[in-house]
Amino acid sequence: MIRELKTLIAVAREGTFAAAGARIGLTQAAVSAQMQRLEAQLGFELFERRGRKAYLNPMGQQTLLQAQELVRLYDNLGSASAEHVQMARVNIGAIASIQRALLPDALTRFHRQSPGCRTRVLPGLSMELLNLVDAGEIDIAAIIRPPFELQSDLRWTSLTREPYRLLVPEALAGNDWRELLASQPFIRYDRSSFGGRQVDRFLRQMHFTLEEVSELDELEAIVKLVGNGLGVALVPETASGRRWPSSVRAIDLVEHTFHRDVGLVHRARQNLSEPARLLARLIVEQAAMDGHDEAVPH
Repeated sequence: MIRELKTLIAVAREGTFAAAGARIGLTQAAVSAQMQRLEAQLGFELFERRGRKAYLNPMGQQTLLQAQELVRLYDNLGSASAEHVQMARVNIGAIASIQRALLPDALTRFHRQSPGCRTRVLPGLSMELLNLVDAGEIDIAAIIRPPFELQSDLRWTSLTREPYRLLVPEALAGNDWRELLASQPFIRYDRSSFGGRQVDRFLRQMHFTLEEVSELDELEAIVKLVGNGLGVALVPETASGRRWPSSVRAIDLVEHTFHRDVGLVHRARQNLSEPARLLARLIVEQAAMDGHDEAVPH
């Protein structure tokens, strides 16, 4: 059954039988046959089939979580002590600003309270991390809230609302954000990210025509480019960003201020391990201690 469980994990990761087969070296028909065999062995259906596509149903999602743990234990057979094999691990994804701000202190508290546990932190863009949570490959992700409804089996807990500011070089005179945005070269927050989409919507709503010089996702790099005098940028004021470098100035958009919502996405609490629930709680507590908006679960 281990082979079928590994194939199930591949299907969840890749999204279709054909893509899973291409990843693990099987034909689509072979993947389909393995999934039918697995369903027969378990005695219940794992997928909801819509035309040629198959989606994990609630039982399939639960089985996926168990399959990942079984495969992990199987892969560790003969290579570690029983104590090591049984050591719990929490996999968490996090965007860069959360890795720098909230996560180190929350992880420190977690490991002091759970010395027998391990953690693995995966960096990435919000969409990538959301997909990993949905596929069951990671337990929790700290991301920018997506501009669409989450899947019904996923939960959201808000950590902070970060206001966007117009960032300009310190040497640039003036405080009229409209004039500065319209007259200066613009460094764009990557439109493929959730935060970058917010900037793009704002600019379209305000009918700005800009002279773009660069587009990138890494906020620290954007701040440095502004400080180097390359142009101006619309960026969120993160926890670390509240202490802007001396080479830049942050200008308030006053009544036109918009925000980036950052929070945790995870499966329903009953589908999380106890260590994962503890880490999520500690991250929420850390956000409150660091002076962010009160975390609100959804």
